[in-house]
Amino acid sequence: MTTQRREPALDADERTMLEGWLDYHRQTLAWKCEDLTDEQLRTASVEPSELTLMGLVRHMAEVERGWFRTVLAGEDAGPIYCTEEDRDGDFHPTGEDTWAEAYATWQAEIDAARRNAARFALDDLSKGRSRSTDEPFSLRWIYTHMIEEYARHNGHADLLRERIDGATGD
Repeated sequence: MTTQRREPALDADERTMLEGWLDYHRQTLAWKCEDLTDEQLRTASVEPSELTLMGLVRHMAEVERGWFRTVLAGEDAGPIYCTEEDRDGDFHPTGEDTWAEAYATWQAEIDAARRNAARFALDDLSKGRSRSTDEPFSLRWIYTHMIEEYARHNGHADLLRERIDGATGD
């Protein structure tokens, strides 16, 4: 698999620009995970950190689900990997967890996110509300937050990938 990353057009309208940058960052995370074994994808950076590339992908599946299904659309979509016993279960893949499953789950959540977002205008407000202010979010806010979330975690992915096999790149 070779991930193709595409930056949005320089003159795109706002929605196309936001969706384009979100997709670019989704593609970047996939690219950082390319051509690695399940074992490498479960390899933590350095002690005491437990952060892994597979954990990041599982986390982003949870984040996609949380923002686009639970918050935006008001779906009753529970967690995928997190439990009462392990609230950070997304970051804790075991030896039995595979890239094929993590990737498929992440892609399914991205597909659901796209379907849900397509039903809303940028200024439309979410069904779910902020825990801190009890206000709804605009789709524009959610897109901007998701771009920030991916960009931050892609920085982590850069360091993890370099630690695993020395590969670097933007």
